[in-house]
This record gives sequence, C-alpha cells and structure tokens, in this order.
Amino acid sequence: MVLTVDRHEGGVALVTLSPEAAKNTFTKSNFDVFKKTIENLMEDVTCSSIILTGNGKFFSAGGPINEFADAIDSGEISQMIGDMTASLHSLLIKIRTSSTVFIAAINGAAAGGGLGLALAMDYRISSPRAKFAASFFSLGLSPDGGTTWLLPRLIGPQKAKKFFFNNEIWNSQLALDNGAIDEICDEEEIISRSLEIAKEWGKWAFLSRRSTKQLLDASTSTFFETQLEFERALILSASLTDDFAEGVSAFMEKREPNFNHIEEE
Repeated sequence: MVLTVDRHEGGVALVTLSPEAAKNTFTKSNFDVFKKTIENLMEDVTCSSIILTGNGKFFSAGGPINEFADAIDSGEISQMIGDMTASLHSLLIKIRTSSTVFIAAINGAAAGGGLGLALAMDYRISSPRAKFAASFFSLGLSPDGGTTWLLPRLIGPQKAKKFFFNNEIWNSQLALDNGAIDEICDEEEIISRSLEIAKEWGKWAFLSRRSTKQLLDASTSTFFETQLEFERALILSASLTDDFAEGVSAFMEKREPNFNHIEEE
C-alpha cells in the first residue's frame, strides 16, 4: 500500500505515505498512485484542505537511485528523467493554483523532489527531527521539483544559492530561522496542529482561497500595474458569487459566514 487517506471534519483529508513510499516517493509505481490520489482529492468538492505527511524517518525523499543506475546503463535515463519531472511538475502547478489548502506535516527528511513537495505547500509544520536537503549537487544534477522557484521566494535568492551550492542539510530550527517552514511542533502533536490549520484556512470561500494563492505567486514576477489588473479581474469574479453575498449578509448580521467552499457555475 502506497498511502492512506483519512477524512476529517471541516473538509480535511489526511494523506499519509507508507514508510516505503515516503522513502521512495518518486518511483513510477509510488508516484502514480500518489499523484492520482491528490488530483482526485482536489476534484472532490467536499475536500477543502489536504494534509500530507510521511512515515518514519522520511517525509518524502527524491529519485530512485538504483533505477537511475539501470536507466543510465540502458541508455534510457533521459526518457526516465523527462517523464518523472513532467509528472511532478504538472502536479506542483495544480497544487499552487488550486483552491485546496495544502499543509505539509513534515515528520522526517524532505529531500530532492520531496523538498519541492514540501515547499509547494501553503503551510509547513515540522517536527524537531525533520531534515531538509536538496541533494541534487551530490548527484551531479541541477535542482528540480520547483525548488529554484519556491525556495528563493521563502528565504531570498542568496540564501537559496548558498543552500544549493553548499549542498546544505538543514534541521528544523535552521529551516524555521531562514523562513523555509512556518512552525515547529512536537512530533506527537504535528497532525493535530496540522488539522487545526487545515480547518481554519479551508473554511474560507472557494475563490478567496484560489485567487489569493494565484495572486501571491504572480506578485513576485509581474509589474505592479499588471498585478492590479489581475487583482481587479479576480475580485470582480468573486463579487458575483453567492459566497460574496453570504459574506456581506454575515457581516451585516454580526455572525460567522457559512461559505459553500466550492466553485460556482
């Protein structure tokens, strides 16, 4: 079994990788199941937040080295790397542009593509024993998994460059100090804390969640005028929804809003 999915109140799904899948997330057999599971949950209108966690010593580790060696010997390495990155990249784009809130409950090592998965999440909670490593330079590769786009936006470009070129391995405290994660939580409480954040962030309207994620990602690579036009287009779209009408009514009636959490036709 590659993973388990546990559903919780508040529209939260907890995805837990098996020990083997956490250690070898990016074998084709493991990643195909993982990707399909995440995509199905994103399409489920009853799911507004997803928590991803690993098992044992690993949150999620990168490429299958033994398979790399076989593919090099057979002359199929280019096809293998191309297929692997295409599959991962398409999932990362969906995670970053989806209305679904993603929480990383980082129980152990996040390395290679697994580091990219963690960085792509909307909120990162780490146990004290977690480790963070890119590891690409150790293999003679350039970084992948979105790490060269995601990490500089969290910690700054020069710190990111030093992280890659020094082939650094960060513990949780160093990751927190540098801004790569949001908080550290005792291991026995990491899931309960993740559930709190997932419920709180997932309670907002569909377009509030999706548009904010998209606007923040766009803000670092567009001119101010372009960003204003993007904001205007998205807030105009949101203003036509039942969720906006509910938000106005709730404000006027001095109560908590009850949003639909789904995309309206």
